[in-house]
Amino acid sequence: MARGGLYKTEVEKARNALSAQGRHPSVDAVRVELGNTGSKTTIHRYLKELETEDTQGVGVKFPISDALADLVSKLAGRLNEEADKRIADAKAQFEAQLRDRTEALERHMQEVASFSAQLQRTEVALQTETAEHATVRQALASATVAAGQREERIAGLTTRITEHEAHAQSLEEKHQHAREALEHYRTSVREQRDQEQRRHEHQVQELQVALRQANEVLTTKNHELLQLNRDNARMTEHIAQLDKDLQTVRGEVRELLHEATALRPLPTELHAVQTQVAQHMLDKERLEKDVTAARGAAAQAQDARNEVEARLAQARARLEILDELFAK
Repeated sequence: MARGGLYKTEVEKARNALSAQGRHPSVDAVRVELGNTGSKTTIHRYLKELETEDTQGVGVKFPISDALADLVSKLAGRLNEEADKRIADAKAQFEAQLRDRTEALERHMQEVASFSAQLQRTEVALQTETAEHATVRQALASATVAAGQREERIAGLTTRITEHEAHAQSLEEKHQHAREALEHYRTSVREQRDQEQRRHEHQVQELQVALRQANEVLTTKNHELLQLNRDNARMTEHIAQLDKDLQTVRGEVRELLHEATALRPLPTELHAVQTQVAQHMLDKERLEKDVTAARGAAAQAQDARNEVEARLAQARARLEILDELFAK
């Protein structure tokens, strides 16, 4: 709903401010300039009325019909709406793809957390085994003391001590291997995590740069297309005016010829009329040349518009390439 108190003069002031900044006064841009208030339908209606008034102001020199002015206004509004919709769709697509990348990064972080938890469990197991090793050493010391106190069983205890020492050495070697494997595992996980992080950041940066360039190209082409459409509309109005002038001159020539036929008995007046007819014929030729030149300019404007549409097709192709990159 339009906010209370929204006047046509406010819309005109916002439109003039945007034009002074070199920005296109679209419906969304005017609404932002008004502080994000007012109905888009109301703003579009006021903009249409202002464009009609501007067209009527130009029509003092090059008058056009109300139907043609309304058609030009509708076409301009339709072009603005389609351009805004395409930009909004591209932004929404990019945001969705960025969310997918963020989710993938979160999954990687969860995997790293899982590896960290597994590493902590391994460290706890190593601590438990170290405690058992300390217990075994304590038992060995007790056995050694008992062997000293009981010399009569020295031979048997010596054999047991040797076995315990061999077992302890084996445990030491196992613990050493476990520590080396654990350190190697930690290093490998840390390097892999760093590589994945760097690769992801690099891909995100490349995609952001490519998307920014594509948005800039699309914005430039939309401005060029809008300017060409305006030039084409002006050329069409000019051609229509020239055709109207040509028809007027032809009617005057026919009237003058009719009068010259009726006034043939009067040589003096006939000569003046013939001179006037000759002057009108010259004006007719000049107007026909102007019409030809205007039509040529309109053809050039159409060619320029076709070129811009081709460039837009190239920009869309680049957007499709970006979509493939986002998919990868």
